[in-house]
Amino acid sequence: MDHSRIALQLYTLRNFTRTPDDLARTLERVRDIGFPAIELAGSAGLGPSETAALVANAGLLICSSHEAPAEILGNTGAVIDRALGLGVRFVVYPFPEGLDFSRPGEAERLAGALARAGARMRESGLALCYHNHAHEFYRSGPSCVLEEIFAQVDSLDLSAELDIHWVQAGGADPAAWCRKLTGRVPLLHVKDYAVTSTGERRFAEAGRGNLDLPGILRAAENSGCEWFIVEQDVCESDPFECVARSLACLKNLCGGG
Repeated sequence: MDHSRIALQLYTLRNFTRTPDDLARTLERVRDIGFPAIELAGSAGLGPSETAALVANAGLLICSSHEAPAEILGNTGAVIDRALGLGVRFVVYPFPEGLDFSRPGEAERLAGALARAGARMRESGLALCYHNHAHEFYRSGPSCVLEEIFAQVDSLDLSAELDIHWVQAGGADPAAWCRKLTGRVPLLHVKDYAVTSTGERRFAEAGRGNLDLPGILRAAENSGCEWFIVEQDVCESDPFECVARSLACLKNLCGGG
């Protein structure tokens, strides 16, 4: 891992990106903090070309984009056009909206829909990635849902954006999952896993939780990871300070700060 492959998921700063002017100011702050790239999660109502120009004017790259789950599966062509307009290769399916994995066949149906969307994206030079939370580690048989999904979809049509906090929250080993999906993990969401004095789970800046970040990042690097993306769903202090601390930790781990 090197500094040039560390990005920030803008969802972390969602309260500061609600209007185009807010987004422009936030992108400048992200650049000044030291991030070279961002991952999109919305664009303040701007179109793809306007968004791409705004990000470029801030001196940043767009490494990937989270898109609406229903659009990815039901309006794939429009998502492809948006991704091409943004100039990104990785399109992320962020959350399985409205699905109950305890229902028989639910994971199989989702896998089929992802396979169809992923194949169309591949034909356009894009790559569809699945972003996990904890509930994909639900199992009613020998395999958990995430294993079922990746087993049923060709590796050419679906890759992973492993979120290491949520892998841990699901009771699994983030480093082991990086190894399990070798060649299929171009994106990694990096946020730490901490607990309160009463044992409650909470999100934390990189290096301020209990995850074995050096081991996880090494496994991800060995698996072929291209982008290490800082995200913190909930920040207990100023979000800009939180992402700066995460970046400093990652730069230190890669020998750049």
